[in-house]
Parts: sequence; structure tokens; C-alpha cells
Amino acid sequence: MKLALLIAAVDRSIGGVMIFGDRGTGKSTAVRSLASLLPAMRVVKGCRFHCDPDAPDPACLDGCGARKTKSGPAAETIRVPVVDLPLGATEDRVVGALDLERALTRGEKGFEPGLLARAHRGFLYIDEVNLLEDHLVDLLLDAAASGENIVEREGLSIRHPARFVLVGSGNPEEGELRPQLLDRFGLSVEVKTPSELTDRVEILRRRDAFERSPESFHVAWRLQGKHTSDLIDSARQRLTDVQIDDEVLALISRLCMAIGADGARGELTLMRASRAAAALRGGKAVERGDIRRVAAMALRHRLRRNPLDESGSIVRIERAMEDVLGP
Repeated sequence: MKLALLIAAVDRSIGGVMIFGDRGTGKSTAVRSLASLLPAMRVVKGCRFHCDPDAPDPACLDGCGARKTKSGPAAETIRVPVVDLPLGATEDRVVGALDLERALTRGEKGFEPGLLARAHRGFLYIDEVNLLEDHLVDLLLDAAASGENIVEREGLSIRHPARFVLVGSGNPEEGELRPQLLDRFGLSVEVKTPSELTDRVEILRRRDAFERSPESFHVAWRLQGKHTSDLIDSARQRLTDVQIDDEVLALISRLCMAIGADGARGELTLMRASRAAAALRGGKAVERGDIRRVAAMALRHRLRRNPLDESGSIVRIERAMEDVLGP
């Protein structure tokens, strides 16, 4: 789970992470902790849509494109937003609300940004995503596919960029996820309750230390958090320089063919995730080990269902990796 979140933070084009797992396994805690681990980002000062000061949107509703000076618009540094989308959220809260009275009386397009605007250039997190209402799922699919949010009411239309990393979590026992939405997640992982005694004791020890003194706990782990933030930042800078030769590309395609993955989306995701994994370890080129580390999370939710094969998706992928990549 942590590796998948790191990979999504390094390469936003991967398409986000879906986390399945038992209740109480730290899924939400891991995602929400990203806000303190991600390197800070520069935005146009006062912009509600987090415009990039180096490339402000000319059509920004806050007028960022018109606020140009010799050195560019005034900028500030903020934390990368990690926005929660509640299950009970209304459509207006998600996409934003138009001020129809202002539009009719003054002829101005008044707009109150929603959660999609707040998540632009950041992360949008949906807990229990498999319980999300269908009409909200459709809105998310449209925004994820187009990279922008369009709000239309009474003949008025507003659009703004909405490019975010989608992260979802859920318990499969509480309902299945719509295939159209699941396919939008680049990576999918499964989290299980720890079975080792030492792991469970360590969880208790850390939770108890946090509850007794949150300040001391944060101080004790601040250095580790700084290390993770620096790791993400350096991996982003190395990402475009990581090489993938034709032999590795052939292995990726052969692996996807061996498991019967539909379309090319699985291969593209596996290629990008392997490159991000190589960047995280400081490598200059993608190796077979990088493919092994990410193959299951990139492909497990893209397998065709075979009623005659009783083995789980992970077992099928491991079997295919042994055939294609070797033992």
C-alpha cells in the first residue's frame, strides 16, 4: 500500500490507487498522512484553483492569466491538498455551485468552487468508494477522463481544470466497485490484517505512544517523514531520465499477454509504475526487479475472470511472472 501511494505521488499520470482491505487496517490513516509527506507546491497567491504560477491558466475564474508581471503572478507555497470526499456529499459540494441570482441580476458568473477544485493538482480521497452513489461516480469518471470540471445550470456553464490523483479505499464485503470506476485506478492493492505477533504489538506500541503525547510522537518521526518527502522529490526529478529499453518493454507486453489483460491500459500502467519504482530506488534504468515489485498492483484488477481457475488474481500474476521473467 505504501509503495503504491509513493508511486502515485511520483508519477501522477499513473491514475491513482484503489485500496481494498479489512476494516481497521490503516487504509485511511495512510492516505491522509500523505498531506504531511508530499513536497510543498507553488501556487498563484489567492487562487482558489491552485494555478501554477509558472503556467497560470488563461481561463482561470480568479483571473490568474491576467495577473502577469515581469516575474509572473505573485506566488505562495502550500501543502499539496489531500481532499476527502464524504459519501453523503451533494453534487453541488463536489462540483461547485453557480450563483444564479448574481448571474441574472448582474450578468456575472459567480461560482463557489467544490471539492474537485480544491483537489486540483493534489489528491482526492474517497473512503468506502464502493458505496458512493452512482451519479457521483459518473461525475468523477468525467472529471478523471477530461481533467476538467464542467458545471452547467440554467443555461450557464462554468469549467475549470480538475486534475487530481484519485485514491479510494473500501471493504469488498460491503459491495463491489463499478468496473468503469475501478478501471480508472492505475494501481490496486489489498491490505490484510497483520498475522505476525511482532507487527501487531508494534501497532499497539505506536498507537499508544501517539495517544499519550501526539507532539512527542511527531517529533520522534519527523526525520523519517522528511526522508520520505525528500525521496519523493528526488524521484520526481529523476523520473524522466529513467530508461526503459526494448527488452524490458517486451517483457511488460509478454506479461500482460500471459495474464490476458484487456487493452493496452495495463501495459501503460505497468510501464509507468516500473519507471517510478526505479526512480524511487535511485536506478537509471528499469530492471526486472522493478517489474516484479509493481506487476500485481498494476494488473490484479485488470484480469479476465476465469470460472475454471480457482486461484486468486495475485497467484495468477505470480505464475505468469515466473514464466515470463524467470524464477
